[in-house]
Amino acid sequence: MAEDAHETHEDPDTLRDMAREGKRLNRSFGWLAALGILLVIGGVVGLVYTGLATLTSMLLFGWLLLIGGAVGLLQAIQSRGTSYFWLAVVVAALNIAAGLVVIRHPEGSAEALTMFAALLFLTGGVFRLVGSVVVRGPQFGWTLLQGAFGLLLGLLVLFDWPHSSRYVLGLFFSLALLFDGLGLIAIGVGGRRIVSLVTPTPTPTSTPTSPTAPESSESATDQSNN
Repeated sequence: MAEDAHETHEDPDTLRDMAREGKRLNRSFGWLAALGILLVIGGVVGLVYTGLATLTSMLLFGWLLLIGGAVGLLQAIQSRGTSYFWLAVVVAALNIAAGLVVIRHPEGSAEALTMFAALLFLTGGVFRLVGSVVVRGPQFGWTLLQGAFGLLLGLLVLFDWPHSSRYVLGLFFSLALLFDGLGLIAIGVGGRRIVSLVTPTPTPTSTPTSPTAPESSESATDQSNN
C-alpha cells in the first residue's frame, strides 16, 4: 500500500517533466521548420534570379575560403615547432589567396568553376557509361541513364560556356537550398507530430480527502440524535 501511494505521488511530477521536455522538443523542431522555410524561399528566389544567385554563391565561397584560411593560419601559428607547421602555413596562405581572388573577381571565378564542373560532368558521364557497358550489373539501366545524363549535361554547359557560367552555379546553389529547406521542413513537421503523439498530457492532481472526515460526520450525526 505504501509503495502504491508513493508511485501515485510521483506520477504527476513525471508527467509534467515529460510534457515540459515535449514542449522543448516542439520548439526545436519548429525552429528547424522555420529555417527550412527560409531556405526554400532563398532557393525559389535564386531559381528566378540565377545570375544574382551565382554571384552570391561565389562571394560566399570566397569568404569561406578567406575565413578558413585565416583560422588555419592562426592554428598554424599556435602549433609552431611541429613538423607540419610549414605545410599548415602554405595551405592557409593558399586558402586566403584563393578567397581574395574569388571575392575580387567573382565573374571570372564563376567561369573557371563552371568549366571545371563541365569537365567533371563529362568525365563522370563517360566513366559511368563505360562502366555500365563493361560490368552490366544489376543496376545496368540506372547507371547507363546516369552516365548519359552527366555526359549530356557536361556537353550543354561546355558548349554554352562562358555564358553558362552566369546561371549554372546559381542554379545548382538554388536547387541545393531548395532541397535542403524541404528536408528541414519535413524533419521539423514530422518531429513535432511524433513528439505530440508520445508526449503525455499532465492531468491536474485532485486533493485527497481527509480520512477523518467520515468519522467527524458520524460523530456529528450521533450528537444530533442524542
